[in-house]
Amino acid sequence: MVAAGRGERLGESRPKAFVDLGGRPLVWHALRAASGAARVTHVVVVAPDGLEGDPALAGAVAVVPGGATRQHSVANGLAVLPDDTEVVLVHDAARCLAPSELFDAVAADVLAGHDAVIPGLPVVDTLKVVDDAGLVTATPERAALRAVQTPQGFDRDVLERAHSAAVERGDTDAPDDAALVERIGLPVHVVTGHADAFKVTRPQDLLLAETVLARRAAAV
Repeated sequence: MVAAGRGERLGESRPKAFVDLGGRPLVWHALRAASGAARVTHVVVVAPDGLEGDPALAGAVAVVPGGATRQHSVANGLAVLPDDTEVVLVHDAARCLAPSELFDAVAADVLAGHDAVIPGLPVVDTLKVVDDAGLVTATPERAALRAVQTPQGFDRDVLERAHSAAVERGDTDAPDDAALVERIGLPVHVVTGHADAFKVTRPQDLLLAETVLARRAAAV
């Protein structure tokens, strides 16, 4: 679970994963969802320096410091997994309300034989490709596009190979771990994502998250 980002766009003084949502930090909610998944047995959190002992991380089996980039942080987490771990889920703590069933669905698809699995939702906006001069150069067909989420699931050997290859190439700009797998020429399978797995990035995302929490409480 990657929780080491600063989250400057959120406009808070604390690192994003430790900003409160409903009285608890985002990472607490994310850990609760991961721990509630039937197929998750071991959770490693990558945290900012100085916050490794934060009470919000009590549900993690291990906590390690983050790196200079998200890619480096994920590599730090991979390095401390038990030797017998065969399937790895990489999750952004900022997607704190991704439900437990999404973790299970992604893991099940890896166990079914896919080396790399990502959840995604159809794109509802029209997207444009724009050049440096601000001119539109293409309008991709929306039906073929997906807004990708986490957790993303991988065969451990494949993920470690993808990270090693990135280091050899000097590649540090991958937007997610699935992109690293793509860059070594292996297929990535997409499963249906979940509306609640949105990423908390801006202040309005926190308002949406509060609404989701209220809806869940009302349902209970």
